[in-house]
Amino acid sequence: MKLVEVGLKNFRCYKEETWIPINDLTVFIGKNDVGKSAVFDALNIFLAEPKMIEQADASIGGDAQDVRIICSFSGFPNQLILDATNKTSLSKEYLLNKKGFLEIHKRYDCSLKTPKETVTAFAYHPSKPQYDDLLTLKNTQLKTRASQLGVDLANVNQSVNAEIRKAIWESCDNLELELREVELTGTGEDNKKIWDNLKNELPVFSLFKSDRASTDQDPEAQDPLKAAIDQAIKEQEEKLNEVSNYVKNEVEVLARKTIEKLKEMDPSLANELTPVFVPPNWKSVFKTSLIDNDQIPINKRGSGVRRLILLNFFRAKAEQSLSEKADVDIIYAIEEPETSQHPNNQKMLMKVFSDLANDTNKQVLLTTHTPTLIRDIPQKSIRFIEADEDKNRRVYVADDTVIPRIVNTLGVLPDHNIRLFIGVEGANDINFLCNISHVLHQTDPSIPDLVKCEDEGSVVFFPMGGNNLERWVSKMKGLNKPEFYLLDSDLKKPGVKSEHKKQVDRFADQPGCTALLTKKREMENYLHPQAIKSVWAECSNITFNDYDDVPLLVAQTIHEASESGKPWKDLDEKSVDKKTSSSKKRLNADAAKFMTLDLLNEKDSEGEVISWLRKIGELMDYDN
Repeated sequence: MKLVEVGLKNFRCYKEETWIPINDLTVFIGKNDVGKSAVFDALNIFLAEPKMIEQADASIGGDAQDVRIICSFSGFPNQLILDATNKTSLSKEYLLNKKGFLEIHKRYDCSLKTPKETVTAFAYHPSKPQYDDLLTLKNTQLKTRASQLGVDLANVNQSVNAEIRKAIWESCDNLELELREVELTGTGEDNKKIWDNLKNELPVFSLFKSDRASTDQDPEAQDPLKAAIDQAIKEQEEKLNEVSNYVKNEVEVLARKTIEKLKEMDPSLANELTPVFVPPNWKSVFKTSLIDNDQIPINKRGSGVRRLILLNFFRAKAEQSLSEKADVDIIYAIEEPETSQHPNNQKMLMKVFSDLANDTNKQVLLTTHTPTLIRDIPQKSIRFIEADEDKNRRVYVADDTVIPRIVNTLGVLPDHNIRLFIGVEGANDINFLCNISHVLHQTDPSIPDLVKCEDEGSVVFFPMGGNNLERWVSKMKGLNKPEFYLLDSDLKKPGVKSEHKKQVDRFADQPGCTALLTKKREMENYLHPQAIKSVWAECSNITFNDYDDVPLLVAQTIHEASESGKPWKDLDEKSVDKKTSSSKKRLNADAAKFMTLDLLNEKDSEGEVISWLRKIGELMDYDN
């Protein structure tokens, strides 16, 4: 399931009900103590550590008996299995809100020393008396209710509660549907089973705070590895449950035989004994540790080194996600990832997080105070938090009116090192240009090395998938730096006009702007098959023209070479998209590094790529 919205009410500084939309990559910005960490802690309580909630988490002046953490999800299961024969769905049970999302409210009574939790679904649900409480009724009660309402169950499987509910609801002309809370943890039967099903589908949540302790068994070092353990356990949950059930059955058989034998010697003692099996906590079974070759513990290393463990965990996860097949959803929440890191590492961090968030089953949430980290963040991914005059928190999605307040909060100053802003369609295009320019620069130093230029801050890339904050900053501060736009033509055959032509012309008409379209379909069409083969041996015979979908062809070739799973033509759209997205990332991140001047000249006989780079050098007044 994917998290799409978070709501807080009477939780810490969020006294009034406050809603926060969540993207695959979401970055929270605001002054200290404005409520960024509270959002992360709330999600941790909801998804990972429910026992963390305390009396002190209730808002001062708010209703301590109604502390709420609310999460809305998309991508929920199409089918819920309540028992062997009882199958249903959230839509059939009227458990979705008006947007079609699963909206779960966890309400805590924080007036108690140990806060009590209640779970409800806020859904468009029947409110008509006798039709509004069906989820709380047991099988015999449902049959009685059907009889009272005159509902004929002759053709209904009366052993399946979902079928009885369906018959009762369908017999009513007007269920008086309205948004209301439906209990999921009360005294009912199927409502509890539905919640038990949904709990297993919730995303794995891993929180990394900025002020972690730092021994090799403390969270800074352990949490990345524990997150990997949690994810691996969830992926193998069914097999582990089989092991647990096998052991349980074997132990219970032996325990019963032991009691039977005991009865022969001491019947009274035997009657007092009952076999009880405690299921294993798999997470506590697996332990890991990190030490160096000199056996120096992590807590004796510098804070920057300790944080590098975290950095490289995410780099490893980003690389692993390119090829892993697991469908487990996971949310990484990282506070101030720039802490104790060199500026170059900070830039690398953001690229890693962006790559990780692009994976189908991953979401990344960040907090930051550093302008460098949000240069490449799409505007739609930025959340600005501030307190109003009454100290109520307000959360805004960044737009033209919010950007100046963000700039003021971060204290962004004009960056006079910037010579050029480069706008492309996404992170893959940035990787292509950086890698190609770096390779060509080794042969021809007059071609700018965009990797080095970006590190030095003389060029700033921003993805066209969402407006880049730094671009707005440059305009507002009056830097008047040149801008270069490069968009894919997306042409599927020669002799037609690109749908992006008008957009490019519009950019080109702006003062100080240069805008170009690729003549080939997209960046990947400029890669030579030899460079692709250097990454994937399976692609040794791959061929393509200027208008083929290269990432799709590569994904299909690799899939078919694996000789495992379904044939390519039988894959669903989601699987094809995931495999294609994975190949697209590696084409630009890895295959582009194997390009040479000779390979580029062979594939790009018109010298189009070199002309882009020379134009970039000209605009930034590049001098070796």
